[in-house]
Amino acid sequence: MTKELCNVVDQISREKGISRDILIEALESALLSAMRKKYGGRTNINLVMDRQKCNITVFETKTVVQKVTNPDEEISLADAGKVDPLKGEGDTVDLPLDLQDLGRIAAQTAKQVIFQRVREAERDVIFNEFKDKAGQIITGAVMRKEKGIYYINLGKTEAVLPVKDTLPNENLKRGDTVKAIIEDVRITTKGPAIIVSRTSPEFVAGLFKMEVPEINEGLVQIRNIVREPGERTKIAVYSKNSAVDPVGSCVGMKGTRVQAIVRELRGERIDIIPWADDPRMLIARALSPAVIDKIGINEEGKTAMVVVNDQQLSLAIGKKGQNVRLAMKLTGWDIDIISDTEYSKIRMEETDKTLEDTLRKESQKKDPPSVDG
Repeated sequence: MTKELCNVVDQISREKGISRDILIEALESALLSAMRKKYGGRTNINLVMDRQKCNITVFETKTVVQKVTNPDEEISLADAGKVDPLKGEGDTVDLPLDLQDLGRIAAQTAKQVIFQRVREAERDVIFNEFKDKAGQIITGAVMRKEKGIYYINLGKTEAVLPVKDTLPNENLKRGDTVKAIIEDVRITTKGPAIIVSRTSPEFVAGLFKMEVPEINEGLVQIRNIVREPGERTKIAVYSKNSAVDPVGSCVGMKGTRVQAIVRELRGERIDIIPWADDPRMLIARALSPAVIDKIGINEEGKTAMVVVNDQQLSLAIGKKGQNVRLAMKLTGWDIDIISDTEYSKIRMEETDKTLEDTLRKESQKKDPPSVDG
């Protein structure tokens, strides 16, 4: 029995990735619980299990007394002397019990406790494996969809991908392989819950880190990234090494790197711009692909007035204001865009007003008001 028991422990340890010592402790606890149940819940029933050979010893511990009033927990001095002549009143004596006395109900109890402890240990293994992986990208296969949630197979466990955290109009099917970023790992009543997302800007940043060695090695840095999932992403990159082109590194030879990311994002547009410390230059680049003519900024209020060619106005603003909205998030500046025509009109009005003010002042100098009297 002990050899078979050891084989079972070793097998479960390998399959579940659970420490052998944890399984032995679970088995000890289960068998002890079963034996105590067999003997009416007596707490003086004890069990010891050899860690290497799995030999099990069960015994009851009784106190040596002159007169026995509780046979379950006490033993007479005379009977104790038969076990150990050196025992005296007040000492304790360990009396062996037959493990075969477990019985069907007690054995079932042992089985349930073992399974429970194995599940708990397995949950701990999974939680410890993923608890420090928040922010990392995982790859898994879609298992099923239930109540607005996709369940992604990660091998030992599964991740939870809410439908709201998938791309717009994305309909995943069973067996589809998807990438997602781990947003949170928490313990629930059903075990560890690994929450993943495909809509966060960090997901796109993680994809670039996977595809672009220069980012992974720290040669190119992602200074900021903003996103409207399924529509457009703007990412600002920077390189301290003048020999390394940050935008070219992200695009890759013939666009292979960025195209791989676009495919994963189901065709989402990605604007890659070089970071600049000069706010005027950064704002102009952030409004890409539009070409900017003039920029005026108010550093105190962090506001900017941008002038573009009339044909570039709709491109600069973007569909439903998307381009300028993302540019504002990327730069942290409040941006107002006007066309050349509007700008010329404003300048003309300002010029006319200035001219009127000048003429008025000149007129007042030549014709001073008369004084009655």
